[in-house]
Amino acid sequence: MSRCKDKFLGCLLGGAIGDALGWPVEYKSKGEIFAIHGINGVRQLEINGTGKAFVSDDTQMTLFTAEGILFSDTKEKAIDNIYLAYLRWLRTQGYNVPVVEEGWLINDQRLYSKRTPGNISVSSLNSGLVGSLEKAINTSKGCGGTVRVSPVGMVCPPHDAFKIGSMTSAITHGHPTAHISSGAYSMLISLLQDGVELEDSIDRIILYLREIEGSNETRAAIELAKRLFDLDYPSQDAFMLLGAGWNGDEALGISIYSSLVSKGDFKKGLFTAVNHDGNSDGTGTMTGSILGTILGASKLPEEWGYRIEIRDLINFFAERLYTKYINYNS
Repeated sequence: MSRCKDKFLGCLLGGAIGDALGWPVEYKSKGEIFAIHGINGVRQLEINGTGKAFVSDDTQMTLFTAEGILFSDTKEKAIDNIYLAYLRWLRTQGYNVPVVEEGWLINDQRLYSKRTPGNISVSSLNSGLVGSLEKAINTSKGCGGTVRVSPVGMVCPPHDAFKIGSMTSAITHGHPTAHISSGAYSMLISLLQDGVELEDSIDRIILYLREIEGSNETRAAIELAKRLFDLDYPSQDAFMLLGAGWNGDEALGISIYSSLVSKGDFKKGLFTAVNHDGNSDGTGTMTGSILGTILGASKLPEEWGYRIEIRDLINFFAERLYTKYINYNS
């Protein structure tokens, strides 16, 4: 099955659902999660007074990544426009930075809510410096540069997705592991959008990373996730080895493991991804986008999808990104 609108919407909506499921327990330990939610952990979205479920900065920044892409005539020009979009995101978080006042999101008051924005993303963008693969502005491995790049994989072919995903992360996160994990995640989304099976996609990425300098940590995380799945490791034991998901390689490993053990069951994958010590919204976001791409929006749980607070924006950007994909590759 080639790329289609249903898989584009599935990627963005699945990511937002995973984010909304994991965000309320992001800083809670596994023990605290089970004490609050019972022996099975988190199983439902947390609904606020408006009847909706909040998303975190992970989904906010994903949409700003998408907006930057949409303002770019070519893939090669995307990085500059993504950076400008990130400055608009920073403005929505209360920072008085000069911005290009174009775009849809800066005019939507719902995006002005602070949802525990990542310190590295904020400090990097507020510094006035722009990181790149050639010139790092810090040494952060944080997953904040990784969770936001799924739109790159949606519109780019696999190798371009790796390159541009890496460059997108490097705007704010300086360590090669952050760049490479982001590139690998973008490449995974791209392969899945092309209809490549999950395990085959993972194998292709591992092979590709063997030729990339500095990829050892990212490749090891992916190989560990695959090995733990093959050995049928219980998820709680697996997470002791995979980490907490705060760094890009850990978040990617957890998301790949959670997607593999789901065996196509969206809810099972997300339950695995968020009920652990650590970065529950980041791993929920990435797992949701992976599984949402595989399944398509039409197979995601309706009782969750319609509860997402900015569902209209997700629909809008999925439609626009699909059109951009057609234009980029026509």
